[in-house]
Amino acid sequence: MKMVLRWFGEGNDQVPLHHMKQIPGLEGVAWALHDIPAGEVWPLDKISEIRKQADSHGLNMDVVESVNIHEDIKLGLPTRDKYIENYRTTIKNLASAGVKVICYNFMPVFDWVRTDLYKEHEDGSTSLFFEKSIIENIDPMKLVKEISLNKNYSMPGWEPERLKYLTELFKQYEGITEEDLWDHLQYFLEKIIPIAAQYDIKMAIHPDDPPFSVFGLPRIMKNKADIRRLLGLVDNPYNGLTLCSGSFGVNADNNVAEMVREFSDRIHFAHIRNAKTFGNGDFIETSHRTSDGTIDIYEIVKALHEEGFTGYVRPDHGRQIWDEECRPGYGFYDRGLGIMYLWGIWDSLVRAGKETYHVTN
Repeated sequence: MKMVLRWFGEGNDQVPLHHMKQIPGLEGVAWALHDIPAGEVWPLDKISEIRKQADSHGLNMDVVESVNIHEDIKLGLPTRDKYIENYRTTIKNLASAGVKVICYNFMPVFDWVRTDLYKEHEDGSTSLFFEKSIIENIDPMKLVKEISLNKNYSMPGWEPERLKYLTELFKQYEGITEEDLWDHLQYFLEKIIPIAAQYDIKMAIHPDDPPFSVFGLPRIMKNKADIRRLLGLVDNPYNGLTLCSGSFGVNADNNVAEMVREFSDRIHFAHIRNAKTFGNGDFIETSHRTSDGTIDIYEIVKALHEEGFTGYVRPDHGRQIWDEECRPGYGFYDRGLGIMYLWGIWDSLVRAGKETYHVTN
């Protein structure tokens, strides 16, 4: 596997690249041009600048996370063709810089939902928390207002410039069903996958986070059945998946290791995140160590190893520890620990395989 770390760009990330480079086994960054609004073409000069920054520290920039999908595409509006053509141009521009994978999602309005950014654990660390009853009983516009007042809150999908249009967006989604969203995704993929294949860039859809409806909005990437349907919409190896253990794994019905084994040839990128889930539907994100949560990280990594996975992996959200000031979910220290935990599992599996080979041969 190839280990990368989410990076928000110079001046937009508390972690400089030369600190990232000091993590053993880290090969690259998963990056994006966060200042480019969804639907606009990513300019070659800005892409080239990222290339220079990554190269100067010996890191690859093979994975883009994310090239966001304009809402008009998800809504199936007549204007979608303009934004799809822009997306095709962005794919070409990214290919010129050597990008290999584009992570994206098809979640309406919000890329993800949590109710507490700094929920405290018993040890004093904090992490992202989801309280299901709040989401089920709160007016989403009230939640948006509270988040807008929190100046420390800055995450993809919740940018201030997007929040001010939410009332209009919710009205547009009235009457949009999951079947409508599937149709709109298929239309998008039929236009995008041929150009992605031509330029050798794999498209990797991220699952819904969390993997069930929030605020009455349709969700279509929640489980195995949804993955099978996605891969069948355009049956092409360039139409693939970002396997996120934390997104799928908070639903106890989803066995993430089984997903790895069934879809390994179409997993182009993997997010490894742990969480502790509760019977009432709440969950809190934890360290990556298997015993700290309810998602079996060991079995997921084992499945990736057994399937001969050679794609890209990153530790996903971590805790905030050691009084670090950082964007919620993206503590550098805990993600660094996560990388070493993942490599520890992987290296032990590699060694066990070699020992078995010597014994049987």
